[in-house]
Amino acid sequence: MRSIQWRSWGLAALCVVFLVDASTAWLNAQQSAAVTVGATDIGGVVTGPGGPEAGVWVIAETKDLPTRFAKIVVTGDQGRFLVPDLPKANYSVWVRGYGLADSAKVAGEPGKTVNLTAQAAPNAAAAAQVYPAIYWYSMLKLPSKEQLPEKVTIERYLNGMKNNGCVGCHQMGNLATRTIPKALGEFKSSEEAWMRRLASGQAGNSMVNQLAGELGGVPFRFFADWSDRIAKGEVPDSKPQRPQGVERNIVVTVRDWLDEKHYLHDLSGTDRRKPTVNGYGPLYGAPELSTDDMPILDPAKNAATTFKVPVRDADTPSTARTPPTQPSPYWGDERIWDSKANIHNPMLDEKGRVWLTAAVRGSKHPDFCKQGSDHPSAKLTPTQGASRHLAVFDPKAKEYKFIDTCFSTHHLQFAYNDPNNTLWTSGGGPVLGWLNTKMFDETGDAAKSQGWTAFILDTNGNGKRDDYVEPDQPVDPAKDKRVATGFYAVMPNPADGSIWGSYRSFPGALVRVAPGSNPPQTALTEVYNVPLPGFGIRGADIDRNGVAWASLASGHLASFDRRKCKGPLNGPKATGDHCPEGWAFHQFPGPGFKGIGENSAESSYYTWVDQWNTSGLGENVPIATGNLFDGLHALVGGKFVTLRVPYPLGFYAKGLEGRIDDPNAGWKGRGLWVTSGDRTPWHMEGGRGTKPLVVHFQVRPDPLAR
Repeated sequence: MRSIQWRSWGLAALCVVFLVDASTAWLNAQQSAAVTVGATDIGGVVTGPGGPEAGVWVIAETKDLPTRFAKIVVTGDQGRFLVPDLPKANYSVWVRGYGLADSAKVAGEPGKTVNLTAQAAPNAAAAAQVYPAIYWYSMLKLPSKEQLPEKVTIERYLNGMKNNGCVGCHQMGNLATRTIPKALGEFKSSEEAWMRRLASGQAGNSMVNQLAGELGGVPFRFFADWSDRIAKGEVPDSKPQRPQGVERNIVVTVRDWLDEKHYLHDLSGTDRRKPTVNGYGPLYGAPELSTDDMPILDPAKNAATTFKVPVRDADTPSTARTPPTQPSPYWGDERIWDSKANIHNPMLDEKGRVWLTAAVRGSKHPDFCKQGSDHPSAKLTPTQGASRHLAVFDPKAKEYKFIDTCFSTHHLQFAYNDPNNTLWTSGGGPVLGWLNTKMFDETGDAAKSQGWTAFILDTNGNGKRDDYVEPDQPVDPAKDKRVATGFYAVMPNPADGSIWGSYRSFPGALVRVAPGSNPPQTALTEVYNVPLPGFGIRGADIDRNGVAWASLASGHLASFDRRKCKGPLNGPKATGDHCPEGWAFHQFPGPGFKGIGENSAESSYYTWVDQWNTSGLGENVPIATGNLFDGLHALVGGKFVTLRVPYPLGFYAKGLEGRIDDPNAGWKGRGLWVTSGDRTPWHMEGGRGTKPLVVHFQVRPDPLAR
């Protein structure tokens, strides 16, 4: 009897197991059956301990193509996913998500269904490894008022610790920065280790001076405390929310270019004014101080090449002349930066040519820039030197032309509806410079085709530019006044033809220049200082209505609408603080530093406005770089949509661009392009050997759209 009974129980248990397994298999089959997998897709269902996993990332990566290639999507409500439009290759497919440990990698290929099993993270520390860097960086403690150097406020301190200081070059809070590399050596204290760490490499002097100069060395102590607490096991006390709503519709494609030792600042692949230019064509990168090998990515072929950018004068100084301040834990004493051209910002025109801010010579000016020249701009405002100039590259002809300028350049933008196709630049310091590209194309005469102007306030309020006093001279009610300002970002206004720029002082300002009929003589300036709670302006852009948008160190995306100003815009009282009503502030997502009230530790480097709906999120949508979020923040309908790169961790952008490859192809024919701009690509997930990335963001109508 007992034997028969045990057999009965065993049979019953076996039946239960069979029914459970069959039920699970049936459920998975039913769910995956709703995922239509085309010949170039991989789709399926992600199931975890509690059932279908919604809002987690599915990553399909291959090493079979000439570049790194990974496509990443988000699961929908029922855990279903579809990775569309994959090149023919063998893929590893796995799951990453908040609250999960990375799943095992499963082999897959286009046209196949791949169901994935997610695993819960075993503990809080394991779960936090895939959190955006902001969750770790916000653990950094801030000094009290008594601990700050004299005349340094907490706002000015944060400005230096965020996008106008540390996070101006690196993502802070990723694994590489929240831990101290063993290769650095042994030290008596973590504070000493941080002092030594920041002296590493060819940028060592600038990093040490940033923290030991104005900030009085105070950050070293707090960085040491931060990394010590993390080493002892402390983890973020807040958790990120999984992607919701439209964030589940985002498709991320990751490729790489250039090499492991050099970094990128920015890229371009179309004309800002007409984003259908160069559809499906190559993208061009700006490697700034790191190298003169300009990377070129062909996304259709997944192929990356380079073009060696020349300089006109052989004695143009190179960054290779600067040795590492201290050996790098990654590269030792090697001088990995070796650029003369120092390309900072590319921009395509309507012909597909690439215009560049790039050095063509040393800093000494030709005579036509100086006092005594008969150049119209030099007669009014002679200049003495420039560190970076202009150039244009014709990809079809493989022709590179030098454009020697009397003003330094940094960013550049073409004017709208301008018969001269004027190219406006930032970085000129005390002047605003431009190039009449139509004239340059016709004559080849760089001197004749360029101009520049001083920044003159209409202090007497008569509506025109008159004789003026210099910045260090007292105001004269009968005259105008020149101001010591300048452009970091540059943004021609499509609404009225004025030229705007961001001024990186503290708390910073937006500057408007109305060129007039003869800019060297007629241009007038307006300055609008950033009011509290905002501070620390950096990159900025403008929408088609003339509203300017800017990234702030205060953790805000700011907007300024000049149309809302109630008082006079010029005259003796229009000195910068005269239109606080024009400003609005939108706090970025993510946790903030403790002890200073509600705030976000997000440290956005730049803001770009999607004037033509290249992203699929709408026209005139401002999009800020999410430098501590591995991605971008788009302000859509008053709420932020975060476009994150969950793999590899550590993605950090300095600029972006939208392109419409095919206006008739729906979501597949448009998207945002952005390159990683962190000066240390080896800080990304994967470490040494990781190359700079190019990321394509697309927004489809739903998580299963093909």
